[in-house]
Amino acid sequence: MTDAVARAAELLKSHRSSIDRLDAVLIYTLGERFAHTKAVGQLKAQHDLPASDPTREAQQITRLQDLAQRADLDPDFAKKFLNFIIQEVIQNHKTYQE
Repeated sequence: MTDAVARAAELLKSHRSSIDRLDAVLIYTLGERFAHTKAVGQLKAQHDLPASDPTREAQQITRLQDLAQRADLDPDFAKKFLNFIIQEVIQNHKTYQE
């Protein structure tokens, strides 16, 4: 193995270690987020509020697209990701209402 290949292998290992750490952060963050949305869903169910709040959802999408742009992340990807999460949350809220 050449020195350049060995350095590349070390860099790859370092990047992968960072990716693994960040994946864990994402999962724990999503877990915390869904704990809060569960509480919101239960509160909505107790007070007969709708599972979906289109105004709030639109505000969140706009806010996350702006954050994504500042973080050098594709805003369209951020929108797709948040829409996926929102749909899961709404489905959970509907379950609490049943």
